[in-house]
Amino acid sequence: MEKKLAQAVAISLVIIVTWQILLNKFYHVDNKHVKRDTLQAQIIKKSSPPPLLAPDSKELSADSLFRLPQDKYALVFNEGQGAVKEVFFSDHQNYKLDLKNAFALKDKGSVFIKDALTRDSISFIYHGQDKQITKRFIFSKSNYTIYLEIEIQNLSSKPLSLRLPISLGTLQFAGDQNQTRLQDVTVMTREKLLHPNARKEAVFDDVKFMGWRDRYFCLIVEPQSPGFSGFINKSSNQNYDIGLLAPEVNLASGQKIAYKFHIYLGPQMLRIINNVKPEWAAVMHYGTFDFVAQILLQLLDILHRIIPNWGLVIIALSIIIYIVLFPLSLKQMRSMKRMQELQPKIEELRNLYKDTPQKLNTEIMKLYKEYKVNPLSGCLPLLLQMPIFFALYQVLIRTVSLKGASFLWIKDLSEPDKLFVLPVSLPLLGSDINILPILMALTMFIQQKGTMAKTGGTTAEQQKLMLILFPLMFAFIFYHMPSGLVLYWFINSLLMLAYQFKINKQK
Repeated sequence: MEKKLAQAVAISLVIIVTWQILLNKFYHVDNKHVKRDTLQAQIIKKSSPPPLLAPDSKELSADSLFRLPQDKYALVFNEGQGAVKEVFFSDHQNYKLDLKNAFALKDKGSVFIKDALTRDSISFIYHGQDKQITKRFIFSKSNYTIYLEIEIQNLSSKPLSLRLPISLGTLQFAGDQNQTRLQDVTVMTREKLLHPNARKEAVFDDVKFMGWRDRYFCLIVEPQSPGFSGFINKSSNQNYDIGLLAPEVNLASGQKIAYKFHIYLGPQMLRIINNVKPEWAAVMHYGTFDFVAQILLQLLDILHRIIPNWGLVIIALSIIIYIVLFPLSLKQMRSMKRMQELQPKIEELRNLYKDTPQKLNTEIMKLYKEYKVNPLSGCLPLLLQMPIFFALYQVLIRTVSLKGASFLWIKDLSEPDKLFVLPVSLPLLGSDINILPILMALTMFIQQKGTMAKTGGTTAEQQKLMLILFPLMFAFIFYHMPSGLVLYWFINSLLMLAYQFKINKQK
């Protein structure tokens, strides 16, 4: 691989590491739909205080928590709040989604108790001096949907004014950045789909549905009646509360009102969410290259219906993308070969015009024109392929089906391949020995060596340095990435290398 091409790839891959970390900080939405100013935040806090998403330790004591198993997951309820504290997904290695008391209400002093419990439903009730609140959760057996009904009755002799705030959970951005940076929020208003910055306070008017996700799983809540607002409130330095706010109502003495919600609480799997409600699939958003990512996601789903093993699916995907991009790859490799053939002539020009750089550049451009070589043609196809790589990176790191999926010696395609563990920790690499990044670097070394021009002097020394430096840098960048992504890049590199040998044999 020539120097400029290797540099372009290296810079692009380095961007991957920082891109997702910076994305949340600089991602903006239309201010017509989101109000972030200080005055608006004060209105939320004063007129409708944010829900108690972080109750005191007494409310979260061990005796107030209980586990309710379902077919696809087990929910841990906080009885005192009638809220879901966390969920364990039995179909996915008992993965824990920490909801931080989702569906809790802001009603200071109220304590719920279990009212009724069946195999597929549970009810909580709070009976106070002026009102009675009943929550009923109904669980679907066929998918990950839940129906929630909240009924409020005015028990007093006076009219009761209320505006019900409902927690959807808390996003925590402290801790492992590889996990916390993958949390985000999706809001569908009656006018527009939004993907706001989850680390900025905001209010959303007339919400149709609202959801948030971590790396693999998501919670989506759709009120069955209009007029709900959504909000993101900062509850502490690194915590942001997500919730819905019901429209204000006035209940006469003895009057009741019921709010109903359709909920999805499950994995980010396109087929499952589409079967529930296709509109909700908007929560599976992949940033700048979302359009490309959605195509790759559909392709992975189709391939997995045919091929049961995810490792083979990724190999098949690599082959398909290689075939689709083959015309660009062929142009790139032929350009590299022409540049390689011209290197001796360019070296002669450098020696001849070493004291006149301007003349040297002019003569080199004449040489390119004479042999019909575009020095940028080798990099342009690569730049066109970068959106695919960025999109695939997003899709693979969020594909829950890869979690626990094995292939050859790889035990989990969502993690580094970890062939074996050393008794000691190596600098930068740690104690895990990951073979795939090493094989990928070796493939790159061979490919780069095959494209090196025969030169002398300073240019030759630079080529030798790059021959070692760039494979090592790539190995370091990929070393701790999910093995599914490294497998894709490794197969693609092997295919490129195989055709490179064929190109090199041509005269």
